[in-house]
Amino acid sequence: METNQTQPPMPANHLALAIITTILCCLPAGIVSIIYASQVNTKYNAGDYEGALRASKNAKTWWIVALVVGLVIIIGYIAFIIIVGGEAFWEAYNEEMQNNTY
Repeated sequence: METNQTQPPMPANHLALAIITTILCCLPAGIVSIIYASQVNTKYNAGDYEGALRASKNAKTWWIVALVVGLVIIIGYIAFIIIVGGEAFWEAYNEEMQNNTY
């Protein structure tokens, strides 16, 4: 089998970031990113450079989506806790301050 010496270098597969965002941020988008990341090496080794490049770009796009969705969920959760629990906290705080006279 003759190898093609003119084929450009393999694009980044972004597998590590896909796995990290899947575990830490957003499972569905992270899984999509892992699937595309796993296709990069296979397509490149089969001689499909354009397919490998598309898979690499898709993997990058999806791990970024997973990261953004995860951050939005975390920020929304924190805001929810502050809005819902904040009022109860301040009521308890003010009651405690009124009970304690120094």
